[in-house]
Amino acid sequence: MNDLAGKHIVLGLTGGIACYKAAELCRSLIKEGATVQVVMTEAAQQFITAVTMQALSGRPVSGSQWDARETNNMAHINLSREADAILIAPCSADFMAKLAQGRADDLLSLLCLARPLEKVPLLLAPAMNREMWVHPATRRNATQLVADGATVLEVGTGDQACGEIGDGRMLEPNELVEDLVAFFQPKLLAGHHVVVTAGPTYEAIDPVRGITNLSSGKMGFAIARAAREAGARVTLVAGPAHLPTPRGVQRIDVKSAADMLAATVTAAADATVFVATAAVADWRAAQSAGQKIKKDGSGRAPTLELVENDDILATIAQSPRARAAELFCVGFAAESEDLLANAQAKRLRKGVPLLVGNIGPATFGRDDNTLLLVRADGVESLSRAPKLDLARKLMAACAQQMSQQP
Repeated sequence: MNDLAGKHIVLGLTGGIACYKAAELCRSLIKEGATVQVVMTEAAQQFITAVTMQALSGRPVSGSQWDARETNNMAHINLSREADAILIAPCSADFMAKLAQGRADDLLSLLCLARPLEKVPLLLAPAMNREMWVHPATRRNATQLVADGATVLEVGTGDQACGEIGDGRMLEPNELVEDLVAFFQPKLLAGHHVVVTAGPTYEAIDPVRGITNLSSGKMGFAIARAAREAGARVTLVAGPAHLPTPRGVQRIDVKSAADMLAATVTAAADATVFVATAAVADWRAAQSAGQKIKKDGSGRAPTLELVENDDILATIAQSPRARAAELFCVGFAAESEDLLANAQAKRLRKGVPLLVGNIGPATFGRDDNTLLLVRADGVESLSRAPKLDLARKLMAACAQQMSQQP
């Protein structure tokens, strides 16, 4: 996927050791389809060379307002008008103070001040010592910058170049790219709280064996990311899935179906959207053995009594808030045959306004999928695409259907 295709990003570098991350950041932005124009302050050039950034961006680096390459001598105007966004990474404490005061004594601060506010967003990735980050002056400057229309991104926590540990590290390049991609997505779910279940559940038979399935959790994690990109607050209730948590998403790890039900009921108490993507085990052992069940040499398998797990989707969909249309519920059906008929029947049985069907064996573990959106008024097919693309389309479909509810 090229989520930034067609976007032109001005990447500003200010003085700080985090400049070393700018090389990977530049390369990652280009891999996502963006064109990148690097602008460096004089201090930034003490940490990384313009030659490096030119080689990675494929463009000459800008650093001076008096650059003779600009025929009109207006580098600050030209650069800011061409940009779809300006990203300052790293953004030092000094540069934050400069922007908050409206100063413009170098090319980078000048083009930030000259940018059309309504057309060219300004995103800042702070990078500084932990004491500088929590200093009242920096906090005031950050508040002022947000009030002036800039987006001040989070900082990372961990080891710092000075040897101290704490907040103030610049986010990693992959995190910054994910934040920038999210920034450009339509905020169709702003103000909503979306709860997503994802992955399989594991039902213990004994301490070393259990009942589970082949779900990787990739679709649910993609939906959580897409919901966050759409502006929602997102809670992800994840069964055993070895996937990184999407940026800005609260993750609750669970193991069994009972664990998932309890966590989901709590999380959905103030949610407005619930998406039941998890492949929850229908059955569990009536009694889990305290020790490993061993072969006894008879050749006969032990008898395993199964009991049915509570239905998480039905429980949430039949709750008072869902019945009052305060909670929009979306179910998933992972079928192996007769997808349309089974999905339509499941939507009615669960009592949900939207049921998403897919063929489980054809999607488990894959990075792409095909989906069937089943509503009371019709069916919509989403052709094979990366799961994140499908997740974004699903979130848009949810937003549209909720807007049409009485």
